[in-house]
Amino acid sequence: MTIKLNGRIDSNNASAVEQSVLKQIEQGDKTSLVLDAAELEYISSAGLRVLLRIRKTNPAMRIVNVSPEVYEILDMTGFTEMMTVEKAYRVVSIEGCEEIGRGANGKLYRIDQDNVVKVYKNADALQDIQHEREMAKMALILGIPTAISYDVVKVGDSYGSVFELLNARSFAKILAREPEKMDWCVKEFVGMLKKIHGTLVPAGKLPDMKETALNWANFTKDYLPEEAGEKLLAMIREVPHDDHMIHGDYHTRNLELQNDEVLLIDMDTLAVGHPIFELGSMYNSFIGFSERDHEVIKKFQGFDYEIGATFFHKALAAYLGTSSETKIREVENKARIVGYTRLIRRTIRRYGLEDPERRADVEHWKASLLELLAETDTLLFNANELELDAVPENLQELQSFVEEHLEAADCPARAEMQIGVAVEEIFVNIASYAYAPETGKTKIRVEVSEEPVTVTITFLDHGVPYDPLAKADPNTKLPAEKRQIGGLGVFLTKKLMDDVSYEYRGGQNILTLKKKLG
Repeated sequence: MTIKLNGRIDSNNASAVEQSVLKQIEQGDKTSLVLDAAELEYISSAGLRVLLRIRKTNPAMRIVNVSPEVYEILDMTGFTEMMTVEKAYRVVSIEGCEEIGRGANGKLYRIDQDNVVKVYKNADALQDIQHEREMAKMALILGIPTAISYDVVKVGDSYGSVFELLNARSFAKILAREPEKMDWCVKEFVGMLKKIHGTLVPAGKLPDMKETALNWANFTKDYLPEEAGEKLLAMIREVPHDDHMIHGDYHTRNLELQNDEVLLIDMDTLAVGHPIFELGSMYNSFIGFSERDHEVIKKFQGFDYEIGATFFHKALAAYLGTSSETKIREVENKARIVGYTRLIRRTIRRYGLEDPERRADVEHWKASLLELLAETDTLLFNANELELDAVPENLQELQSFVEEHLEAADCPARAEMQIGVAVEEIFVNIASYAYAPETGKTKIRVEVSEEPVTVTITFLDHGVPYDPLAKADPNTKLPAEKRQIGGLGVFLTKKLMDDVSYEYRGGQNILTLKKKLG
């Protein structure tokens, strides 16, 4: 029950106030007591004693809507420690305000030139607000630029957090109004994403996104064939625990540009985990939600489906550091598995099977998910690895992939050329002989280590076991008429590299090239 306190409670009227409150308690619901202090202007020690006596017989008592002046008295006398005391909240109206952002748990509105308010979907959002404040502070301490709420307000039937975001513009708005700035947005977007994923969080400070993803999969598997459902769960279980930060709802409406500084907002979804879980949510934001109805992204992000799809592709390429369509498609398909798993669960839980259009969405995502599960064995990925068909037509893509990693390592031009020659010779050999007369796949891994700076390139294939290093080197001093055709590729590779080694392990040919850069 709620009992209103008003005016003054002092030595003159404390006894009368106490009797009045006790009488109302006797006549009402005794299981929960709330004292509404919205109209309480003054309280002395006599009034405090009244509150204390009432509290002793009503241990769950709460005092709400307390003015700053009265709150100060309650705070300095320790009452805020022994019972729940909630300050009165300033009332803010969002009528006519521009919506500038939207996240999983609320919407962001600009209420004036300097300030924005995040209005929470949950009407009883005070705990959510406190949680997000704590997450934002933690992120800021760990080096992630973000805005921190400086006030809590009442907005209609819910609550909001107020942030100072002077003249800030979301990346979504920039893309919608200035599409020519897409490449700049991609660069900044990916830069912030890498900063987030590179931030190590103290153990236990944030929830583990893997556990959340397992919940998605446990729900979704009941709507899939048994074998596919179990495979989905197994792939998520395989993902190792990772204490690096992920945002959890990373898209262009949650990135703001303020006075040339990029700020991350909507911090209540922070977690830790493998980047594939982040990429899955990103896929949904830019493509997944809108695959059947392209108007969805227009309503959510403010730009067209084509811009969203292009932006995601460019962002993923920049994140992986490659222009290889094979590599980009590999990781995107893994992200789609996570994304569809979440979309199916989310839609069904919101009674989507009862609506024909939403049911069609579920069937579309389910069909795509089953197709991907049939051709994917792991959600893990390595940006330094490329797997492709071992056919001569893929040589150029492989060379471009290796060159991108060499350029990122500031590889000297001479060493880059030598590595390029060796890579070509080995790949052509694999394409020509490893699976003949059939074809198969090969995986190439590029790694750079320090002290001294060394590039290591590893070729892996499941072809016929063959050690190319076992063959004797050709005699390069013979005259042309006595020289045999062929056999120079491996010889040239050994001469150009600092080390070349071979082993057959786990059913794979593994050939490793090493080149020191300094």
